[in-house]
Amino acid sequence: MTSRDNRMTARATPSGLEERSALTHSSRDLRGMFGALERLGYDVDALLASSGLRRSIVEDPDAYIPSSVCAGILADAQHQRRTVNLPLRLAVETPIGTNPLLDYLIVSSDSVGEGLRQLGRYLRIVNPAVDVHLDDRENPIRVVVESHGDPFGVEFTIALSVVRFRQETDGELQVAHVSFSHEPEDAIEFARVLGCPIRARASWSGWAMSRRALDIPLRRRDPALRKWLERQASDILARHPIKQGPVFEVRRLLATRVPDDDARIETVARRLAMTPRTLQRRLAEEGTSYEELRDATRRQAAETFLADPMLSIAEVACLLGYAEPTAFHRAFKRWHGATPQAFRDRSRIERGRSEGRSD
Repeated sequence: MTSRDNRMTARATPSGLEERSALTHSSRDLRGMFGALERLGYDVDALLASSGLRRSIVEDPDAYIPSSVCAGILADAQHQRRTVNLPLRLAVETPIGTNPLLDYLIVSSDSVGEGLRQLGRYLRIVNPAVDVHLDDRENPIRVVVESHGDPFGVEFTIALSVVRFRQETDGELQVAHVSFSHEPEDAIEFARVLGCPIRARASWSGWAMSRRALDIPLRRRDPALRKWLERQASDILARHPIKQGPVFEVRRLLATRVPDDDARIETVARRLAMTPRTLQRRLAEEGTSYEELRDATRRQAAETFLADPMLSIAEVACLLGYAEPTAFHRAFKRWHGATPQAFRDRSRIERGRSEGRSD
């Protein structure tokens, strides 16, 4: 490794992090984020004060701040509405090295594909609430970004990954399109900044690219540095694997019970060896409810079933446990702002366009 790389590893070494919860952020990692907020015109001191923090805590290199507090600060900033598309603007203003270990794991990779795999493996060190994975079943292939009930985290992760990989390939990477399962604040600005079409209210969130784009080399690839950083990151995950928690367990059990209509909370709670009241309380501690998780599971299953042309919409409604198709129509329109038939037609058109695109 070069002297420059030694300086990188000194910054990236997670000093003390192995003794901390994965649900905290080092103040050193957060200073870049708060600096980006200041460049966007936010009063960071006031945002910190609203969460009971002082600037001196952020300036303390040995301090750790709970993820929930960080999320609250970002939520307060977004509520001020000082800038449109805050997650996008924040991604553009966030420099490489804000989260040194993860950032340099990615940029020292050999190629776009390997960098994305590193992001998928180790993002939970920084943000366990967001999952990124490659789906190569489609053409173009998909970089899928998932985070239950957190459109801010989804938008920020998509924008930051697209911006970073375009920078690290000197603009050679071409993104086919960005997809959101929700409606971003200003899709036109997203398209302008990310340089690709935006598809809102789609069946998935993330971005798409050609298969050969996986092999585009990254300009700062460094196998020696990457291997050293991988050992540090793997050690953190081995010492403190991310706890899955009741949300993960409930979603897993609900997924196995669709299309079984016995998805009552009593049934799931019994499988988890707790009472329904205890299960609801533990889910509330994680910011959700059983009804929200069941709704999200049905939504995902509905999207999958509607992709199968052999199933009628009435059959899909029945598979999801709806007694009447009208109830399914109401739920689906709430999820997507469109009827199941309109969603199916749009998805068929999008697949046709994707299959017609050269790799």
